[in-house]
Amino acid sequence: MPPKEMDVVLLNLPLRIGAYVPDDLLEDWFAPGTGMKPPSDKALAAAEAYGRRFECEFKHYPERMEGVFWKWVPAI
Repeated sequence: MPPKEMDVVLLNLPLRIGAYVPDDLLEDWFAPGTGMKPPSDKALAAAEAYGRRFECEFKHYPERMEGVFWKWVPAI
């Protein structure tokens, strides 16, 4: 699991600001031992579920070898 500090980051993340996590940490935090080139489907699904706990979206960018958590902007 991610460190508790990441919980605080996502809880307090402002709208339209991202928290970027490299592939090696995604694998370590969400599915240790499943591989990081690319991260396993298990790691990516767990990261997405983790983000939802804090009302964050999650997307993985394989070309950048990182995932991004952000708070979506509600329609105005």
